[in-house]
Amino acid sequence: MYKHDVMIIGGGASGVFAAVHAAKRGAETIIVERNDRLMRKLGITGKGRCNLTNNTDIDTMMRNVPSNGRFLYSAFSACEADYVMSFFENLGVSLKTERGNRVFPVSDRAGDIVTALKKEAERLKIKVIHDRVKSISSECGIFSIKGEEDIYNAAKVILATGGLSYPKTGSTGDGYRIAAELRHNIIPPKPSLVPVVADEDVSVLAGLSLRNICVSLYDRMSKRPKTPVYKEQGEMLFTHSALSGPLILTLSSHIQKAESGRFVISIDLKPALDEKELDNRVLRDFREYKNRWFINSLDKLLPAKLIPLFAERVGIEPQKRVNEITKDERKRIIKTFKNFEFNFRDFLSFDSAVITAGGVDIREINPKTMESRLIPGLYFCGEVMNVSALTGGFNLHIAFSTAKTAALAAVPLC
Repeated sequence: MYKHDVMIIGGGASGVFAAVHAAKRGAETIIVERNDRLMRKLGITGKGRCNLTNNTDIDTMMRNVPSNGRFLYSAFSACEADYVMSFFENLGVSLKTERGNRVFPVSDRAGDIVTALKKEAERLKIKVIHDRVKSISSECGIFSIKGEEDIYNAAKVILATGGLSYPKTGSTGDGYRIAAELRHNIIPPKPSLVPVVADEDVSVLAGLSLRNICVSLYDRMSKRPKTPVYKEQGEMLFTHSALSGPLILTLSSHIQKAESGRFVISIDLKPALDEKELDNRVLRDFREYKNRWFINSLDKLLPAKLIPLFAERVGIEPQKRVNEITKDERKRIIKTFKNFEFNFRDFLSFDSAVITAGGVDIREINPKTMESRLIPGLYFCGEVMNVSALTGGFNLHIAFSTAKTAALAAVPLC
């Protein structure tokens, strides 16, 4: 093999992006992918629409990486959103920017991004080998990559194996095992951007979507337990077993460790109204429905599916007449509207997670090159590293920016 030959382990978004950039510099580039086809996960990301980046500045990018954002500064600087957008537009994919600066293909088809990358890889004559890598060793500046089918050699290796989310797409954590065998420290992986399980039974709310609400996360073990760790307005939904939806997925990334009994999720069902305004609104409805049962007086304020649980939380008999409700009971109603609580128990599994948090310890990676500080010639990119972001295209941007950084460092210009 030639001096700058590169082998990419993993044919997902970051792996193929890295391969394309390495090949453009003239390196003979090979991708080793365990699946029978490339980029299976990319094809389903963003509910099949592929939110490939966020059309914003570097500082905003880093603010959307809850931990280790500073590590990505160099990669983001060398691969801004404009670069990613131009890259795909030059491959013939028309893009659009939507709410929150999220960038999608105009077609709303993730398959268009996959196809564009595949065609570019074929144009650059990037070789693809379908094999599962079992181990990597390095001796005298040459890597020996042992697969289930064969043994391969390369001057440089880029580990782009992804994490553990969506295991059906081939994300089985092989990269963590390989990196650990090469003496790298692995921060224990955990699901992130994932629905959460509460102590309370939510099965009766399955299918219910709440919009224009405010969700707060409180940490009972914090020095300031009454100050929210996370607070945001938007929408969420309930499944048969968990809390989900955009607000909850983002909230999950702020829970660094799944500790039952530690975190409280508080929902403000009427964030547009303060307690006095809400009390006036409730009084108005009560005057209109003064002869109704309490359970039948909340139709204008709550979705029908939520009313029985709400009434139970308030502690007022469902068949109590509205005109018999006391001032103290009305205060409980207002408090429940503004603080509808669930106690965090756990995350759902990696099957339900958008991304994986944890991975190869970034202290052992050079942020300017993505090269291992322990093994010269070994590079990392994407989800295999201990970097993860919030929703909005930031995680795919991490994949692309770290891939470009690794590839250009592995194949320097002569």
